[in-house]
Amino acid sequence: MNTGAIIMMITVESIAIALTGYFFYKVLVTKPHNEDEMDDNTES
Repeated sequence: MNTGAIIMMITVESIAIALTGYFFYKVLVTKPHNEDEMDDNTES
């Protein structure tokens, strides 16, 4: 494997790991939706 291929492999894997970590962090930090806003038909 030549140097260009190794650099590209490390770059692509780093981007994939960074995006996965970002979305995982976003899911953990985001507050859940309020139940009252989602259940509009429960009053009738």
